Amino acid sequence: MTATAPHEAGFSIHVEPSGRHFVVHGDETILAAGIRQGIGLPYGCKDGACGSCKCKKLSGEVTLGPHQSKALSAEEQLAGYVLTCCAHARSDVVLESRQVTEAGALPIRKMPVRVLALTRQSHDVMMVRLQLPAGEPLQFYAGQYVEFILRDGARRSYSMANAPHTLGEPGTGIELHLRHLPGGKFTDHVFGTMKEKEILRIEGPFGSFFLREDSAKPMILLASGTGFAPIKALLEHMQFKAIDRPATLYWGGRRPEDLYMDAWVREQMTQMPNLRYVPVISNATPEDNWTGRTGFVHQAVLEDFADLSGHQVYACGAPIVVDSAKRDYVALAGLPEEEFFADAFTTEADKALP
Repeated sequence: MTATAPHEAGFSIHVEPSGRHFVVHGDETILAAGIRQGIGLPYGCKDGACGSCKCKKLSGEVTLGPHQSKALSAEEQLAGYVLTCCAHARSDVVLESRQVTEAGALPIRKMPVRVLALTRQSHDVMMVRLQLPAGEPLQFYAGQYVEFILRDGARRSYSMANAPHTLGEPGTGIELHLRHLPGGKFTDHVFGTMKEKEILRIEGPFGSFFLREDSAKPMILLASGTGFAPIKALLEHMQFKAIDRPATLYWGGRRPEDLYMDAWVREQMTQMPNLRYVPVISNATPEDNWTGRTGFVHQAVLEDFADLSGHQVYACGAPIVVDSAKRDYVALAGLPEEEFFADAFTTEADKALP
Protein backbone atom coordinates (compact mmCIF):
# COMPACT_ATOMS: atom_id res chain seq x y z
CA MET A 1 0.00 0.00 0.00
CA THR A 2 1.32 3.43 -0.93
CA ALA A 3 -0.02 6.57 0.69
CA THR A 4 0.80 10.24 0.46
CA ALA A 5 0.36 11.16 4.11
CA PRO A 6 1.02 9.26 7.35
CA HIS A 7 -1.96 7.16 8.35
CA GLU A 8 -3.00 6.26 11.88
CA ALA A 9 -1.28 2.89 11.94
CA GLY A 10 1.93 4.50 10.67
CA PHE A 11 4.21 3.33 7.90
CA SER A 12 6.39 0.24 8.07
CA ILE A 13 10.16 0.64 7.69
CA HIS A 14 12.02 -2.53 6.72
CA VAL A 15 15.84 -2.66 6.91
CA GLU A 16 17.91 -4.96 4.73
CA PRO A 17 19.92 -7.16 5.03
CA SER A 18 19.21 -7.52 8.78
CA GLY A 19 15.46 -7.94 8.33
CA ARG A 20 14.72 -5.55 11.21
CA HIS A 21 11.51 -3.58 10.89
CA PHE A 22 9.71 -0.85 12.80
CA VAL A 23 6.86 1.63 12.40
CA VAL A 24 6.98 5.40 11.87
CA HIS A 25 4.09 7.35 13.40
CA GLY A 26 2.90 10.80 12.45
CA ASP A 27 5.61 13.11 11.20
CA GLU A 28 8.55 11.70 13.17
CA THR A 29 11.75 11.06 11.24
CA ILE A 30 12.73 7.52 10.30
CA LEU A 31 15.77 7.79 12.62
CA ALA A 32 13.72 9.02 15.60
CA ALA A 33 11.29 6.11 15.14
CA GLY A 34 14.18 3.64 14.90
CA ILE A 35 15.83 4.95 18.07
CA ARG A 36 12.49 4.87 19.90
CA GLN A 37 12.04 1.19 19.00
CA GLY A 38 15.58 0.04 19.74
CA ILE A 39 16.71 -0.43 16.13
CA GLY A 40 20.47 0.07 15.77
CA LEU A 41 20.44 2.50 12.84
CA PRO A 42 23.73 4.37 12.31
CA TYR A 43 23.73 8.08 13.14
CA GLY A 44 25.81 10.96 14.42
CA CYS A 45 24.62 14.57 14.60
CA LYS A 46 20.88 13.90 14.06
CA ASP A 47 20.86 17.30 12.33
CA GLY A 48 21.46 16.70 8.62
CA ALA A 49 25.07 17.84 8.91
CA CYS A 50 27.37 14.81 9.17
CA GLY A 51 26.05 12.10 6.84
CA SER A 52 26.55 9.26 9.34
CA CYS A 53 22.93 8.11 8.96
CA LYS A 54 23.04 7.92 5.16
CA CYS A 55 21.59 4.73 3.72
CA LYS A 56 20.06 3.55 0.47
CA LYS A 57 16.30 3.58 -0.10
CA LEU A 58 15.37 0.40 -1.97
CA SER A 59 11.66 1.21 -2.24
CA GLY A 60 9.01 3.57 -0.94
CA GLU A 61 8.50 7.33 -0.75
CA VAL A 62 10.17 9.77 1.66
CA THR A 63 10.49 13.52 1.91
CA LEU A 64 13.75 15.01 3.18
CA GLY A 65 13.94 17.93 5.57
CA PRO A 66 16.74 20.55 5.53
CA HIS A 67 20.24 19.07 5.33
CA GLN A 68 23.70 19.97 4.10
CA SER A 69 24.99 18.94 0.68
CA LYS A 70 28.20 17.62 2.28
CA ALA A 71 26.06 15.15 4.22
CA LEU A 72 23.98 14.12 1.18
CA SER A 73 24.84 15.42 -2.28
CA ALA A 74 22.33 15.92 -5.09
CA GLU A 75 24.00 13.03 -6.93
CA GLU A 76 23.57 10.71 -3.94
CA GLN A 77 19.94 11.75 -3.62
CA LEU A 78 19.35 10.90 -7.29
CA ALA A 79 21.01 7.52 -6.67
CA GLY A 80 18.39 6.79 -3.99
CA TYR A 81 20.29 7.65 -0.80
CA VAL A 82 18.53 9.32 2.14
CA LEU A 83 19.48 10.75 5.53
CA THR A 84 17.27 8.99 8.07
CA CYS A 85 17.69 11.87 10.55
CA CYS A 86 15.66 14.20 8.32
CA ALA A 87 13.66 11.68 6.24
CA HIS A 88 9.89 11.45 6.72
CA ALA A 89 8.14 8.36 5.37
CA ARG A 90 5.28 8.94 2.95
CA SER A 91 4.69 5.21 2.36
CA ASP A 92 6.08 1.90 3.55
CA VAL A 93 9.85 2.04 3.00
CA VAL A 94 12.64 -0.52 2.51
CA LEU A 95 16.16 0.69 3.39
CA GLU A 96 19.57 -0.90 3.03
CA SER A 97 21.86 -0.35 6.02
CA ARG A 98 24.66 -2.81 6.72
CA GLN A 99 25.42 -1.37 10.16
CA VAL A 100 22.10 -2.46 11.68
CA THR A 101 22.69 -5.36 14.04
CA GLU A 102 20.33 -7.81 15.70
CA ALA A 103 21.45 -6.55 19.09
CA GLY A 104 18.88 -4.18 20.52
CA ALA A 105 19.92 -0.62 21.13
CA LEU A 106 20.40 0.33 24.77
CA PRO A 107 17.68 2.36 26.50
CA ILE A 108 18.03 6.13 26.15
CA ARG A 109 17.45 7.97 29.41
CA LYS A 110 17.45 11.51 30.77
CA MET A 111 19.10 12.00 34.15
CA PRO A 112 20.70 14.62 36.39
CA VAL A 113 24.46 14.38 36.86
CA ARG A 114 26.85 16.10 39.24
CA VAL A 115 30.23 17.52 38.19
CA LEU A 116 32.79 15.37 40.02
CA ALA A 117 35.99 16.91 38.71
CA LEU A 118 37.32 19.42 36.16
CA THR A 119 40.87 18.80 34.97
CA ARG A 120 42.50 20.98 32.33
CA GLN A 121 44.36 18.74 29.86
CA SER A 122 45.71 21.53 27.64
CA HIS A 123 45.03 25.22 27.03
CA ASP A 124 41.72 24.40 25.34
CA VAL A 125 40.77 20.86 26.48
CA MET A 126 39.01 20.12 29.76
CA MET A 127 38.41 16.65 31.17
CA VAL A 128 35.03 16.65 32.91
CA ARG A 129 33.94 13.79 35.16
CA LEU A 130 30.24 13.40 35.85
CA GLN A 131 28.71 11.48 38.76
CA LEU A 132 25.59 9.50 37.86
CA PRO A 133 22.60 9.24 40.25
CA ALA A 134 23.08 6.53 42.89
CA GLY A 135 21.68 3.18 41.83
CA GLU A 136 21.11 4.31 38.24
CA PRO A 137 23.91 2.91 36.11
CA LEU A 138 24.02 4.18 32.54
CA GLN A 139 24.22 1.35 30.03
CA PHE A 140 26.28 2.26 26.98
CA TYR A 141 28.74 0.90 24.45
CA ALA A 142 32.30 2.21 24.52
CA GLY A 143 32.39 4.95 21.86
CA GLN A 144 28.85 6.30 22.32
CA TYR A 145 27.97 9.86 23.36
CA VAL A 146 25.62 11.78 25.64
CA GLU A 147 23.87 15.11 25.14
CA PHE A 148 23.75 17.91 27.69
CA ILE A 149 20.29 19.51 27.82
CA LEU A 150 20.87 23.20 28.52
CA ARG A 151 18.38 25.43 30.34
CA ASP A 152 17.02 26.89 27.10
CA GLY A 153 16.53 23.41 25.65
CA ALA A 154 19.62 23.59 23.44
CA ARG A 155 21.74 20.44 23.31
CA ARG A 156 25.47 19.75 23.14
CA SER A 157 26.89 16.32 22.32
CA TYR A 158 30.08 14.80 23.79
CA SER A 159 31.53 11.33 23.48
CA MET A 160 32.19 9.34 26.63
CA ALA A 161 35.94 8.82 26.93
CA ASN A 162 35.80 5.81 29.23
CA ALA A 163 34.51 2.27 28.80
CA PRO A 164 31.38 1.11 30.67
CA HIS A 165 33.23 -1.24 33.02
CA THR A 166 35.13 1.71 34.55
CA LEU A 167 31.94 3.19 36.03
CA GLY A 168 32.32 0.79 38.95
CA GLU A 169 35.65 2.34 39.96
CA PRO A 170 35.41 4.91 42.79
CA GLY A 171 35.53 8.55 41.71
CA THR A 172 35.40 7.71 38.01
CA GLY A 173 31.95 8.61 36.72
CA ILE A 174 31.52 9.45 33.04
CA GLU A 175 34.62 11.03 31.50
CA LEU A 176 34.26 13.65 28.77
CA HIS A 177 36.89 15.68 26.87
CA LEU A 178 35.59 19.16 26.01
CA ARG A 179 37.38 21.54 23.66
CA HIS A 180 36.85 25.26 24.31
CA LEU A 181 35.17 27.02 21.40
CA PRO A 182 35.40 30.74 22.33
CA GLY A 183 31.92 32.23 22.24
CA GLY A 184 30.41 28.75 22.65
CA LYS A 185 27.35 28.91 24.90
CA PHE A 186 28.32 25.75 26.79
CA THR A 187 32.12 25.60 26.65
CA ASP A 188 32.52 29.24 27.73
CA HIS A 189 30.71 28.16 30.93
CA VAL A 190 32.82 24.99 31.32
CA PHE A 191 36.10 26.92 31.01
CA GLY A 192 34.90 30.00 32.89
CA THR A 193 32.37 29.53 35.68
CA MET A 194 31.63 25.81 36.02
CA LYS A 195 32.32 24.43 39.51
CA GLU A 196 32.53 20.96 41.00
CA LYS A 197 29.20 19.69 42.41
CA GLU A 198 27.24 21.64 39.79
CA ILE A 199 24.14 19.74 38.61
CA LEU A 200 23.59 19.24 34.88
CA ARG A 201 21.10 17.23 32.81
CA ILE A 202 22.12 14.66 30.23
CA GLU A 203 20.40 12.26 27.88
CA GLY A 204 21.92 9.16 26.33
CA PRO A 205 23.48 6.99 25.21
CA PHE A 206 23.44 7.95 21.53
CA GLY A 207 25.42 6.98 18.46
CA SER A 208 26.37 3.92 16.45
CA PHE A 209 30.13 4.24 17.01
CA PHE A 210 31.28 1.17 18.93
CA LEU A 211 33.63 -1.77 18.41
CA ARG A 212 32.30 -4.48 16.09
CA GLU A 213 33.41 -7.47 18.14
CA ASP A 214 32.22 -10.02 15.57
CA SER A 215 35.25 -9.17 13.39
CA ALA A 216 38.86 -10.27 13.79
CA LYS A 217 40.20 -7.78 11.22
CA PRO A 218 43.11 -5.51 12.13
CA MET A 219 42.01 -1.96 12.88
CA ILE A 220 43.02 1.59 12.09
CA LEU A 221 41.92 3.97 14.86
CA LEU A 222 41.93 7.53 13.49
CA ALA A 223 41.46 10.53 15.78
CA SER A 224 41.81 14.27 15.34
CA GLY A 225 41.84 16.49 18.44
CA THR A 226 39.22 15.51 21.00
CA GLY A 227 38.07 12.80 18.59
CA PHE A 228 40.48 10.82 20.76
CA ALA A 229 37.81 10.59 23.50
CA PRO A 230 35.70 7.73 22.03
CA ILE A 231 38.86 6.03 20.73
CA LYS A 232 40.18 6.01 24.32
CA ALA A 233 36.95 4.30 25.38
CA LEU A 234 37.43 1.65 22.67
CA LEU A 235 40.99 0.98 23.83
CA GLU A 236 39.89 0.59 27.48
CA HIS A 237 37.16 -1.79 26.37
CA MET A 238 39.55 -3.85 24.24
CA GLN A 239 42.00 -4.19 27.10
CA PHE A 240 39.22 -5.15 29.54
CA LYS A 241 37.79 -7.78 27.18
CA ALA A 242 41.27 -9.06 26.20
CA ILE A 243 40.60 -8.24 22.53
CA ASP A 244 44.03 -8.52 20.96
CA ARG A 245 43.29 -7.62 17.34
CA PRO A 246 46.13 -5.58 15.84
CA ALA A 247 45.26 -1.88 16.15
CA THR A 248 47.16 1.19 14.96
CA LEU A 249 46.14 4.53 16.47
CA TYR A 250 46.80 7.64 14.38
CA TRP A 251 46.16 10.76 16.48
CA GLY A 252 46.44 14.12 14.79
CA GLY A 253 46.71 17.64 16.17
CA ARG A 254 47.92 21.05 15.04
CA ARG A 255 50.57 21.29 17.80
CA PRO A 256 52.03 18.60 20.09
CA GLU A 257 50.00 19.81 23.10
CA ASP A 258 46.82 18.93 21.16
CA LEU A 259 47.73 15.27 21.82
CA TYR A 260 46.68 15.94 25.37
CA MET A 261 46.82 12.30 26.62
CA ASP A 262 49.92 11.17 24.77
CA ALA A 263 51.41 9.74 27.98
CA TRP A 264 48.21 7.72 28.60
CA VAL A 265 48.46 6.16 25.13
CA ARG A 266 52.10 5.21 25.66
CA GLU A 267 51.24 3.62 29.00
CA GLN A 268 48.38 1.73 27.32
CA MET A 269 50.82 0.30 24.78
CA THR A 270 52.72 -1.44 27.58
CA GLN A 271 49.52 -3.36 28.40
CA MET A 272 48.35 -3.93 24.81
CA PRO A 273 51.24 -5.44 22.80
CA ASN A 274 49.24 -5.38 19.53
CA LEU A 275 48.65 -1.61 19.77
CA ARG A 276 50.79 0.74 17.66
CA TYR A 277 50.70 4.53 17.98
CA VAL A 278 51.47 7.14 15.33
CA PRO A 279 51.10 10.76 16.50
CA VAL A 280 50.87 13.26 13.62
CA ILE A 281 51.28 17.06 13.87
CA SER A 282 50.15 19.44 11.11
CA ASN A 283 51.34 22.88 12.29
CA ALA A 284 54.45 22.36 14.42
CA THR A 285 56.58 25.43 15.16
CA PRO A 286 60.35 25.44 15.70
CA GLU A 287 59.95 25.75 19.48
CA ASP A 288 57.91 22.53 19.52
CA ASN A 289 61.06 20.56 18.60
CA TRP A 290 58.74 18.07 16.92
CA THR A 291 60.61 15.17 15.29
CA GLY A 292 57.66 12.88 14.60
CA ARG A 293 55.26 12.58 11.67
CA THR A 294 53.87 15.76 10.13
CA GLY A 295 51.03 16.60 7.78
CA PHE A 296 47.39 15.55 7.73
CA VAL A 297 46.60 12.61 9.97
CA HIS A 298 44.30 10.80 7.53
CA GLN A 299 47.03 10.89 4.87
CA ALA A 300 49.58 9.37 7.25
CA VAL A 301 47.47 6.20 7.25
CA LEU A 302 47.68 5.97 3.44
CA GLU A 303 51.45 6.45 3.59
CA ASP A 304 51.67 3.36 5.81
CA PHE A 305 48.79 1.25 4.44
CA ALA A 306 48.44 1.20 0.66
CA ASP A 307 45.92 -1.64 0.97
CA LEU A 308 43.12 -1.39 3.56
CA SER A 309 40.92 -4.06 1.97
CA GLY A 310 41.35 -6.39 4.97
CA HIS A 311 40.97 -3.73 7.69
CA GLN A 312 38.32 -1.96 9.71
CA VAL A 313 38.64 1.79 10.30
CA TYR A 314 37.22 3.66 13.30
CA ALA A 315 37.47 7.42 12.73
CA CYS A 316 36.58 10.32 15.04
CA GLY A 317 37.09 14.04 14.96
CA ALA A 318 36.56 17.03 12.70
CA PRO A 319 34.11 16.36 9.84
CA ILE A 320 36.71 17.26 7.20
CA VAL A 321 39.09 14.59 8.57
CA VAL A 322 36.39 11.91 8.79
CA ASP A 323 34.94 12.71 5.35
CA SER A 324 38.38 12.81 3.67
CA ALA A 325 39.38 9.54 5.32
CA LYS A 326 36.28 7.69 4.17
CA ARG A 327 36.55 9.00 0.62
CA ASP A 328 40.27 8.28 0.23
CA TYR A 329 40.43 4.94 2.05
CA VAL A 330 37.61 3.51 -0.06
CA ALA A 331 38.78 5.01 -3.36
CA LEU A 332 42.56 4.70 -2.98
CA ALA A 333 43.16 1.82 -0.56
CA GLY A 334 40.28 -0.56 -1.24
CA LEU A 335 38.63 -0.28 2.18
CA PRO A 336 35.15 -1.84 2.03
CA GLU A 337 32.73 1.03 2.67
CA GLU A 338 30.84 -0.98 5.30
CA GLU A 339 34.07 -1.40 7.33
CA PHE A 340 34.38 2.36 7.96
CA PHE A 341 32.83 3.41 11.27
CA ALA A 342 32.83 7.07 12.20
CA ASP A 343 31.70 9.76 14.57
CA ALA A 344 32.18 13.23 13.11
CA PHE A 345 32.32 15.94 15.78
CA THR A 346 29.95 18.53 14.32
CA THR A 347 29.85 21.87 16.13
CA GLU A 348 26.99 24.33 16.08
CA ALA A 349 28.87 26.21 13.35
CA ASP A 350 29.09 23.01 11.30
CA LYS A 351 25.35 22.50 11.66
CA ALA A 352 24.44 26.01 10.46
CA LEU A 353 22.87 25.53 7.08
CA PRO A 354 24.38 27.55 4.25
